[in-house]
Amino acid sequence: MTALPDDSWLLSIRPQPARVTAEEYDALPEEIARAIEIVDGYVVYCAAPTPDHQTAGRRLANMLERHARAAMSQGHECLAVNSDVDLRLRDLPLLNRRPDVVLYRCLDRERGERLRAEHALLVVEIVSPGSETQDTTDKLGEYAKAGVPYYWIVRLDRTGVSIIERYRLDRASMLYKHTGTFMKDEPGDAPSISNPIPVTIEWSELQF
Repeated sequence: MTALPDDSWLLSIRPQPARVTAEEYDALPEEIARAIEIVDGYVVYCAAPTPDHQTAGRRLANMLERHARAAMSQGHECLAVNSDVDLRLRDLPLLNRRPDVVLYRCLDRERGERLRAEHALLVVEIVSPGSETQDTTDKLGEYAKAGVPYYWIVRLDRTGVSIIERYRLDRASMLYKHTGTFMKDEPGDAPSISNPIPVTIEWSELQF
């Protein structure tokens, strides 16, 4: 086996000394917390999103928020939409993700309620070149095991959101089932869904 050169950067890598606990994470400053996720107690650094990624997330959040308000006007329970927000999936070992967009039941602000998997109705992740495996495999399993009912994987082209892959939780297996894929270039009327709330995908709203 060939030894590494003495000046190799790999020699400077040190293992994380201990798993991060929920209490330790909660005590972190916001500027640190928003730059990391915690997977099985270990820190995972989040790459800074590109401008296109941020724009797509904002457009998707705006679209979902508009439909959430329409659903509430028809009697649906209180709903909220947020981007890049802490979502606690598990306390032991700590599993904390920051979805690109999440639709969830309103939290009790007076009690300081934390956003957890049981509040989430829909999680949306936008695939970036470096996040393919995380978004399509790792998070697909994590969100399902945590009980999040619906999951969307969103892909971009040079003009905006181009593909939305939709998944629904099968409670018996606690795995996601693919329920369909919307593609921007498909002919016909704007696609729509009825769960977790009625949403019509207006592609023009999701362009850069």
